[in-house]
Amino acid sequence: MADFSEFTANLPARTTVSEAPIPFARPGNLAAIIGRIEDVVEEETAGIRNATDYDLKASNARKSRYLYELTRAMKGGSEAEFLEQHREGLTRLRHKLAKNEAAILAHLSAVNEVANLLRHAIQRAETDGTYSAGEFGWAKA
Repeated sequence: MADFSEFTANLPARTTVSEAPIPFARPGNLAAIIGRIEDVVEEETAGIRNATDYDLKASNARKSRYLYELTRAMKGGSEAEFLEQHREGLTRLRHKLAKNEAAILAHLSAVNEVANLLRHAIQRAETDGTYSAGEFGWAKA
């Protein structure tokens, strides 16, 4: 059977790891990736705070993709060098992540409160008091 087929004609040439080493990304690339992460975190924070139909799943997918890009871009480089070159961007990102965390925690707290209200409403609706000891006055519920 031939190595060439109509399905492999448009695929890129294969390379081995020794042929194509991954160079350390240029600082501008890392700054751009950090900027994209900042943007998606800001968008998510605003979406959680303002929009009832904000798509968290899509936002999480974008954040995961950008984190993957950042990880790939840092391969082959020094973490200390990265921290030194991007200290300002990382500080901004840290503040935005803190705001994002507060918004997420507030959102989760609100969801928990609504769930508790619904649970109590369902419990009250299911019981009519016929068989509860509290209804007879001699037992404390």
